Amino acid sequence: MTNISVEDITGDAPQQEPRTDWKQYFSFSTDHKVIGIQYIVTAFILFLVGGIFAMIIRGELITPESDLVDRSVYNAMFTMHGTVMLFGWTFPILTGFANYFVPLMIGARDMAFPRLNAVAFWMIPIAAILLMASFFVPGGPAQAGWWSYPPVSLQNPTGNLINGEVIWLLAVAISGVSSIMGAINFVTTIVKMRAPGMTFFRTPIFVWNVFSAQIIQLFGLPVLTAGAVMLLLDLTVGTSFFDPTKGGDPVLFQHFFWFYSHPAVYVIILPVFGVFSEIFPVFARKPLFGYKIVAISSLLIAGVSGIVWVHHLYVSGTPGWMRLFFMLTTMFVSVPTGIKVFAWTATIWGGKLRFDTPMLFAFGALILFVFAGITGITLSSVPIDVHVNNTYYVVGHFHYVLYGTVTMGMFAAIYFWFPKMTGRMYYEGLGKLHFWLAFIGTNLNFFPMHPLGLQGMLRRVSSYAPEYEFWNIIASIGGFLLGVSTLPFILNMIGSWIHGEQAPKNPWRAIGLEWLVASPPPVENFEEIPVVVSEPYGYGKSEPLVAEH
Repeated sequence: MTNISVEDITGDAPQQEPRTDWKQYFSFSTDHKVIGIQYIVTAFILFLVGGIFAMIIRGELITPESDLVDRSVYNAMFTMHGTVMLFGWTFPILTGFANYFVPLMIGARDMAFPRLNAVAFWMIPIAAILLMASFFVPGGPAQAGWWSYPPVSLQNPTGNLINGEVIWLLAVAISGVSSIMGAINFVTTIVKMRAPGMTFFRTPIFVWNVFSAQIIQLFGLPVLTAGAVMLLLDLTVGTSFFDPTKGGDPVLFQHFFWFYSHPAVYVIILPVFGVFSEIFPVFARKPLFGYKIVAISSLLIAGVSGIVWVHHLYVSGTPGWMRLFFMLTTMFVSVPTGIKVFAWTATIWGGKLRFDTPMLFAFGALILFVFAGITGITLSSVPIDVHVNNTYYVVGHFHYVLYGTVTMGMFAAIYFWFPKMTGRMYYEGLGKLHFWLAFIGTNLNFFPMHPLGLQGMLRRVSSYAPEYEFWNIIASIGGFLLGVSTLPFILNMIGSWIHGEQAPKNPWRAIGLEWLVASPPPVENFEEIPVVVSEPYGYGKSEPLVAEH
């Protein structure tokens, strides 16, 4: 492995104080820390937009009758909710944290390609504006769901060339190109710019997981992008790749879509696993149990993720041998994932636990992930998956992963690294209030979807049989509680950033290169590039992380 020090690339630039001008966050900055915060804030704004769509959906479903919005509006709401939450919230915020902390964690002054980094970010607001603009075109936004299956997605009742589905495809394609550019940048940075002495087995788990996730992006995204372009051609110039009335094969699109979109779940969740691995040792005051195995299991998850996509197509005429093969490969993902859960549990076990807000969110997210993992294994089984196919059971499982684990994990990351990013401490009381509202709201909102699905309630319907009403009322109350839970978070972030107590460079007594620099870090990160001499997570050990000068 080549290990080029940063000095070889950037030279010994003089140390600079961090810029505090807020206008930099609206500029074409090439500083990875500014870009990281740009990603995080943009993603959170889109999270609020997607959350409003979700509450409209839950408002409609609180009664069996379709009586709040028109059915076409309802279709647009669940399509835009899924799209915004995936492409506007989860991917960008994870990219934001990776942008901010990967260079700091590996001892680099910036990303390998700073201008490419900035271009990749500014494509996200463009994609978001396009999506929102689709509300103003004839026929309104896309209504085919976030997976946009043909032939539904090929319907164009208005006859206009510029319609919601075309805009949706363009926005998703722009987001995809941005992600590919980011993946090239992250992989290059991690491989080529680690500090002297930082071998792969001295690299923090968060970096391992970002690396593994970006490998998935590189092999998966081109396939989805190709499928999206073919669908766009069917919709605009009359080709027939997926149109069954012209001899096309709509199931082929499902293969294009899920070849990337199931591994995309690991793109999202692997960095969250990295956040767990950074937080648990700090708040248990113990080394990460099985550090090297945890690192390797990240690559195993990335590798296996490429051969699981067909478990979404069990009811799409898939041959029996393919069902069996993909059932086994999907179940196998639980092996490296289980290794991680075991390692985190062993890390926490017997530790000197301190339940500050980052630990509360990480611990809560781990509990919710274990539940999501159990239901995920049931869905990998062909008989169960066929039984609950396209029901709310799948929606409940998916949201325990996407909200219960990923979003809760992201809040853990925000609270954990807020002092480093802003130089201010957040308000602990508001943080804990946010956690309990979010934890209770998550379970109220998404657990009822499991019995609803087992009873046969289909997803994406705006009206339903009266016997499903009880669980839907509980789910809607949970959804509104989740909406309320964001209020103390917003108050905390804005208030703390402006008036919070000054943060020291290492408020958690954590071990890592990012905690050796000031809060917030100076422009070039390190006055002198550190030389790493030991593994990370050396809690309770006397060995130093870096060489003394």
